[in-house]
Amino acid sequence: MRETTLFVKIAQPYATEVQKLEKKSLVSYIYIGQPLNKKLGTESRIQLNDRFATVNDIPDFIISERDARDEVDRKMITTSLKVDKETKMGVVTDVKQELRHAGAFKINYSTRKQVTTKR
Repeated sequence: MRETTLFVKIAQPYATEVQKLEKKSLVSYIYIGQPLNKKLGTESRIQLNDRFATVNDIPDFIISERDARDEVDRKMITTSLKVDKETKMGVVTDVKQELRHAGAFKINYSTRKQVTTKR
């Protein structure tokens, strides 16, 4: 499994209905959040692997991720969005539109499990 150096802040939102991904080797990650380096601004940025990218770079990213997998596994690839909870939904919507155009229909949102206490 490839480790990625994060260049954006990711504080994932909490969710109650959480499921673990089965085969993590078939997951491609897209990170969206504020840059850790404040010189790069405060607006949310997209990170694909180890570099910043624009929405227009997403189709090429999806193609390269597919090409890196075995042919039998290509239909099972999941794109996981790791999005900072402060990110505006407009950026996420733009990313989802590009994923749709690239034919990446299996999308997952990474979250933290909310612990509920029983009284």
